[in-house]
Amino acid sequence: MNQTVLHAGTPIKIAILAMGGQGGGVLADWIIEMAEHGGWWAQTTSVPGVAQRTGATIYYLELLPESAAAAAGRPPVLAMMPTPGDIDLVVAAELMEAGRAMQRGLVTPERSTLITSTHRSYSVTEKAALGNGIGDPNKVLDAGREAARRMIAIDLQALAEQAGSVISASLFGAIAGSGALPFGREAFESTIRASGKGVEPSLRAFALGFDAAAQAPATPAAIDTRHPAVTVPERAEHPDVQRLLRKIKTEFPPVAHGMLVAGVRRLIDYQDVAYAGEYLQTCAEIRVLDERHGGTMKGWALTQAAAHRLAVAMSYDDVIRVADLKTRGSRFERVRNEVGAKADQLVYTTEFMHPRLEEICGTLPAGLGRWLENSKGIGAFVKRKMEHGRRVQTGTLTWFLALHLVAGMRRFRRGLLRHRIETAQQREWLNRVVRLVAHGANEGDYELAVEVLHCRRIVKGYSGTHDRGDKRFAVLMKAADKLAGRPGAAMTLHGLLEAAMADEAGKRLDEELARCIQASRSEGAIPDLARAADRSASPSVGPGPWTIGRVDLSDPLRPPAIVGERSRSPTSALMRERGDLIG
Repeated sequence: MNQTVLHAGTPIKIAILAMGGQGGGVLADWIIEMAEHGGWWAQTTSVPGVAQRTGATIYYLELLPESAAAAAGRPPVLAMMPTPGDIDLVVAAELMEAGRAMQRGLVTPERSTLITSTHRSYSVTEKAALGNGIGDPNKVLDAGREAARRMIAIDLQALAEQAGSVISASLFGAIAGSGALPFGREAFESTIRASGKGVEPSLRAFALGFDAAAQAPATPAAIDTRHPAVTVPERAEHPDVQRLLRKIKTEFPPVAHGMLVAGVRRLIDYQDVAYAGEYLQTCAEIRVLDERHGGTMKGWALTQAAAHRLAVAMSYDDVIRVADLKTRGSRFERVRNEVGAKADQLVYTTEFMHPRLEEICGTLPAGLGRWLENSKGIGAFVKRKMEHGRRVQTGTLTWFLALHLVAGMRRFRRGLLRHRIETAQQREWLNRVVRLVAHGANEGDYELAVEVLHCRRIVKGYSGTHDRGDKRFAVLMKAADKLAGRPGAAMTLHGLLEAAMADEAGKRLDEELARCIQASRSEGAIPDLARAADRSASPSVGPGPWTIGRVDLSDPLRPPAIVGERSRSPTSALMRERGDLIG
């Protein structure tokens, strides 16, 4: 135990940082009630942040023994706001809130005990990032080890869920177990009992938090951020899925197995087994290309990149996908768990839906969708009707059935306009990769092709977010074409990709493009690549459910042509148009 050092006439100062719904106010009230019941002066104030995950509320508490007030001969004057460098105990209900506390200077190595939960509840900034915006939790732990006199870092959210309670109870237990406050365990537990609400689950969570904090190491261990390796299952219930698993084992290098299994699972969930088969067939053709051009010696980088990026590209977010996700039983259950609903309580989720004309056209058969998209009068009418959006409750029978019917349209997805556009974009993207590898001017074009595959990561999300990603992707593909054959092309394209994901407005990408143009003037100027953003990223597509991988490689210098194959079979051939890709 590491009890807070009391100085004569000086209160114990506590700061609690918690988000909405985590029970920070309950935790503060418990501490105040416990202190007052023990004969202490106690005061709490709160400075609320923005609701939920865009900001946390800071609860500030000061506790002073009655004996200290009596010795002073007058009632104490307690502060209402925390002062940097003057806090004894800092409690964070989430790891990044601990980081915020350190940024504010609330944690000091001379006096502060820092108790934090190590679980993550991602911020708006992290979620809105174009790339992987998730912060590194170990940086917070490293900073805490240096900034605090003592740091206790435990996944208190997991302990609360294990006990069927909320994190405020396990935090209360961790405070007790740390010995940071001069109160015995019985005083803590009596406070919970006196509250009269959820007593038994709260006591269970308290006990788990107490034991974890009491046994916590002096130095918190680093958090393992690696994802567990995915292996190929030995058996699958469906015989068609079993054939796909067998194909992965027999036709692909082991280093790609995990990503391929994840891709197959994703696409079966998204569409069906045949769609996952199309994905595997295209990846198999990429693997052949990879092997012919030294993939074995290069760690199968091309195959791995294709397995990763193609699965995501093929599972694009459309109206059908959104409706499917919003009507799943698992989502209703997750929402109930998040709000802590009881068995006899009804929970309704209000969704804001604002489909644009593009989303409506994309959900129609290709011909009808193109007609509506090009119809000025009817298109303008639809825009006016949908410009304000709708707030709907997916838990009501009317809206649940409506969205459930939309989700059921996935069986027709291959014939819809959006699918034609997406598959045409994927085809053009894969054509570029094949040309770079099979007909590249130097060995560096293999690495450039790998980067071209990874560039697809910028296209994500739904509606306007997807459109902005499409435009940046078009710029990057134009840049890749101009960089082919140049020294350091892959590194340059990677830098452009990082710049494209750095900000929403695209200023960093413009700056990086300008730098590349300036650096290349000695070799011959690169044209204005930004013009590509104004062009459509999707070529026109004729009628029929086109297969994913069909390309024409008869002339690698000619823009990719779409070959009119109307088969629904997943055995489209990325390389069948030309048997010898090496030339």
